[in-house]
Amino acid sequence: MAKAMSKSALISHLAEQNEMTRKQVIAFMDTLVDTAYKQAKNGFTLPGVGKLVLVNRKARMGRNPATGEAIKIPAKKVVKFRVAKACKDAVLTGKR
Repeated sequence: MAKAMSKSALISHLAEQNEMTRKQVIAFMDTLVDTAYKQAKNGFTLPGVGKLVLVNRKARMGRNPATGEAIKIPAKKVVKFRVAKACKDAVLTGKR
């Protein structure tokens, strides 16, 4: 199995492909990430890749795996990433 691309390798690859310096790529990625974090509560879409969404989870009953005791898990907000159909198709079929 191939190793996942590291952040440094991704920055180098993007710099080469787009004729940019590494500093420019890092600045762009930082801006993109900051924007995604700030807009996640409204839903942040990265076209062709997916969408960050804020989801409210209801309170529910769970079980302590060590003791088997039933416990109440409180309601909370979580961030989820929904993968776009175009991304699924490209990754699973290898076609783009």
